[in-house]
Amino acid sequence: MKLTDESIKDRCPWEEKGYGLPSFDREAMKEKTRREPRWVHIGAGNIFRAFPAVLHQRLLDEGLADTGIIVGEGFDPEIISSVYTPCDNLSLLVVLKSDGSIEKKVIASVAEARICDQAKTEDWEYFSSVFRSPSLQMVSFTITEKGYSLTDSSGAYTAMAEKDFAAGPAMSVLLVSRVAALLHERFRAGGHPLALVSMDNCSHNGEKLGSAIIDIVHHWEEVSFVDSGFLAYVSNPSTVSFPWSMIDKITPRPDEGVKKMLEADGFKDTGIVVTARKTWTAPFVNAEEAQYLVVEDSFPNGRPVLERAGVYFTDRDTVNKVEKMKVCTCLNPLHTALAIFGCLLGYTLISEEMKDPQLKRLVEKIGYDEGLPVVVNPGILDPRAFIKEVVEVRFPNPFMPDTPQRIASDTSQKLAIRFGETIKVYVENPSLDVSGLKFIPLVFAGWLRYLMGRDDEDRVFELSPDPLASEAGAYVKDVRLGHAGPVPGLDGLLRNSAVFGVNLVEVGMVPLVLEYFYSLVAGKGAVRDTLVRLLGT
Repeated sequence: MKLTDESIKDRCPWEEKGYGLPSFDREAMKEKTRREPRWVHIGAGNIFRAFPAVLHQRLLDEGLADTGIIVGEGFDPEIISSVYTPCDNLSLLVVLKSDGSIEKKVIASVAEARICDQAKTEDWEYFSSVFRSPSLQMVSFTITEKGYSLTDSSGAYTAMAEKDFAAGPAMSVLLVSRVAALLHERFRAGGHPLALVSMDNCSHNGEKLGSAIIDIVHHWEEVSFVDSGFLAYVSNPSTVSFPWSMIDKITPRPDEGVKKMLEADGFKDTGIVVTARKTWTAPFVNAEEAQYLVVEDSFPNGRPVLERAGVYFTDRDTVNKVEKMKVCTCLNPLHTALAIFGCLLGYTLISEEMKDPQLKRLVEKIGYDEGLPVVVNPGILDPRAFIKEVVEVRFPNPFMPDTPQRIASDTSQKLAIRFGETIKVYVENPSLDVSGLKFIPLVFAGWLRYLMGRDDEDRVFELSPDPLASEAGAYVKDVRLGHAGPVPGLDGLLRNSAVFGVNLVEVGMVPLVLEYFYSLVAGKGAVRDTLVRLLGT
């Protein structure tokens, strides 16, 4: 059982082992895509393969679509060369359900996968021709929040952004600049309308993508790198739209246990690849069953009928409410709390953390007690039911190999949204008392303790990748377990609203954060002792 077009033609071995196979004519799909491309996706990683690609396969299987997805990867070309190309752009989805059952399905909705980089001349001309096509309806993205950033933590343009502004569209460093260059091709070919849809797990993702593209084009038009009128084209929602979305599906790194299970079936393509850019990938993707995708219905050139595959299409205000519900209160903050304290307490699985009475109680306190009071019910999803599913089904799923170390990545980029937005509502709403927040400050103190890179037994552990790890870690680099006094300069970090979403000094939260921090560094076992003291046995 090889993951190739030729191998899946012999359906019997696959179906006998319980593998679902595509039921549409893949060659016809590829040919129609070559003539009338409709959907490009940028970002070839696991979340795309486990979610949007699977949604589109359902449309293809049911005869509701006849073209496939064209995938572009601009960050890590090894994903294409190591996984997509050898497997004829097929993927294997392994859904790990909380009841222990497993669903295995070959995903064949990708028609083409290439490297989106001007340095790859043939691939770049291919993408240019696709963007010039009037039939193209949407370009979606899963490139992480960092992929849209043109500025550093101080608000100044990064060196890479400055380089792209100066070089123009001919040769770009940033992926968003390359997309802007492809949009220029589309503008010059007639200015056909298009939707650019961020599906990244960040607040106001469409706004972030649109702001980055428009900013780049503005700089290019100022020095006549692009045709007159291009800025107006990308700034007009009737020609180029940037719908907001909320995406939710946990897709951990490919797991060794899943690999062994597939090998026992006779599935051959189980090699787990760690690329030079530290991307974990494989021909298979393991993921949870629960999934949500809510998208603002703003598509000036039409779109696939993804509502038939379970996507919610709605207005921007509803997307914003759902996104705030999930990212700011009902899931992401709970994940970050588990990530921080899981690393400190030596856990390597989120599901194991949910057996820990203090950690389970911590996420319940943050979700139900501190988060839920600020949630505006979006109408299409119930916030309390959403938290209940997260705490009782999704996080405790023992078959999901998700780790606190993975979730701890880029924590400095997440705190402002995942906790800062809730604090702002407490400050602004006279019926709420910000001094009543007890467990969000504990997460902040836990992050300071995490930055020391030593667990609760004073053993060294490796911090997860984070662009501010060195800068933020410098504030606690001289702190050792048993530290009893103030930490000079720590207020400077706690004032940083770019990190925390608010100035913690101004909102009066610093005394409690520091009290907790000093408790967490009191000695070996102090993290556990603090959690027991605050949350009970």
